[in-house]
This record gives sequence, C-alpha cells and structure tokens, in this order.
Amino acid sequence: MTRYFAFNGDADGLCALQQLRLSEPGEATLVTGVKRDIALLDRVPAVAGDTCTVLDISLDTNRKGLVRLLEAGVPVRYFDHHFAGELPAHPGLTPYLDPSPTVCTSLLVDRFLEGRHRGWALTGAYGDNLTEVADELARASGLDEAARAELRVLGTCINYNAYGETIADLHVPPAELSEQMLGYADPLEFARTSSTFRALRDGYRDDMERARRVEPKSQRPGALLYVLPDEPWARRASGVLANDLAKAHAASAVALLSPKSSGGFMVSLRVPSDARMTADTFCRQYPTGGGRRTAAGINDLPASELERFAGDFEAQFGTA
Repeated sequence: MTRYFAFNGDADGLCALQQLRLSEPGEATLVTGVKRDIALLDRVPAVAGDTCTVLDISLDTNRKGLVRLLEAGVPVRYFDHHFAGELPAHPGLTPYLDPSPTVCTSLLVDRFLEGRHRGWALTGAYGDNLTEVADELARASGLDEAARAELRVLGTCINYNAYGETIADLHVPPAELSEQMLGYADPLEFARTSSTFRALRDGYRDDMERARRVEPKSQRPGALLYVLPDEPWARRASGVLANDLAKAHAASAVALLSPKSSGGFMVSLRVPSDARMTADTFCRQYPTGGGRRTAAGINDLPASELERFAGDFEAQFGTA
C-alpha cells in the first residue's frame, strides 16, 4: 500500500501536511508543485489498496482526477477551503471542506487533529495571510508576542517560497522543504535552528527589497494594477507583495501581474472583504482563474487579454 499526499506547495498546504505527517508517521509519496500548480490529482498514480490525502487544492479544479481515483477504489480524504462545487457522491470520499473567509486548510487539519500540532497550524494560517485569526488562536494557546512574531515570519517565508512559474524559480522545492520540516515537531525550533529556514528568510528579504520599489502601472480610487518584471525574484515575491499591498491599500483591490516565460501573465488579485465582487468570482471569469473571497488568481492570462483584464478590473473595483 502506498500513501499519497497531494498538496499545495505554499505555507498552508505544507503546514497542513506537516501536521498530518507528524500525527500519522510512516512512508509517504508526495505530489506537489509551485503554488499555482493545483491540478495535482491527475499526477497521482494510486490504485486500489493505496490511499490519497488531498490538501489545499480546489476540488472543482481536480474533479476529474478525484473521480478517477475514487472509481479505481482509492479512498480519498480531502481538506480544503477553496471553491469546491458539487461534491462527487461516492463513499470513498471523506471531505473536510470549508470555504469560510476565516479558515484555511491548516486550520481545518488543526480542527481534525483537535489541536495536536497547533504551532504548525498557526504557521500555515499566518502564511495564508489570516493574521488576525492566527493571532487570536495563538494567544488562546498561550503564545506570547515574540513567539507569534516568529511564527508570522516563518509562515510568510514558507509561503513566499512557493510563488514561481516553475520549481526552478523557487529557493527550495516544496517536497524537499516538507522533508526538511518533518524533523521538527515545534515550528519555533525549525525557525531558530534550520539552515533551510535561514536561506528562505534571507532570500525573502532580498526579494522584497526589490519588489517594494515597483510602481503601479495604473492607479485609480479602489483599483491598483501592478506589472512585475520578468525575473525569478519577482515571481517569488508576487504573492507576499500582493498581500502587503492589500494591507497598505485596504480599501482598494490590488492586481499584480507576473510575466511568464511562455508568454502572458500570472495574476494575483486581492480585494477588500466588502468588495462588490469576490476575488474568486472575478478570476473565474477567466479560464484558469480561481481562489477564495478576498485572494485569488489567474494562472495563465494571455498577453492579448491584458487590456481586457485591466478594463474589467478597473470597471469592477474602481470607485471613481
């Protein structure tokens, strides 16, 4: 029997995985990729007798692969907070799904495990930009401000590492990072002693120094549009920069476009919680778009669609 874990390579996916692997030790085969590489179940070669756990990737996007596994006799546990659509009616599927804006996959796994590895759940929540939710849970768990600050930095650095067009853009491939994390039951120990974390932290700081010098391509009340240069550092920094810009411009929607080597753009979108349209609804208007209420993206926006996107973005979120 082979245990498969298919997981998003960002902080939420990695920290959800970490909790389960600490709670359920044993050999496992990992299937993952960069943050936007989410159609992962097509790459899971499981057969009857194997098991599969899915973490932090949209069921709606992976429906075909999920049905294939279930029909092959593979039981599937599915933990996720993204738009799912209609669930397959199959006894082999055990869903743990919640699209609420104050939930991430790491917190769903924390709920499932009754807080057994809460430090890693908090790390995932911080990395997924649920800072207020994570702070409240951390305080209730007895963590002081210094510890909370360390977990915020750790979550941010793990999350930032997942952004890139390909694995080659990343400082550490997510599967390798998972193996590095596995030896640490306490995320604070990982943050304080791991050379892998130090490399992520230093790389993050260098990338973000460059990213924060980028000026908006267009700016109007309620809508800011940025286009990053075609560089690996820019692709790595895009997600964290989008979150930082969203915090700095809390009343505005922020769209961040990263050029792809194959042409076109990857899009990160952040919108206020009271926006007329949710981020995921806006992005799903495009073939490769998806996400959640306040944070979503488009994996492949053709260059020919840039003008249309900019017009739709400003028309939908601009206030003047």
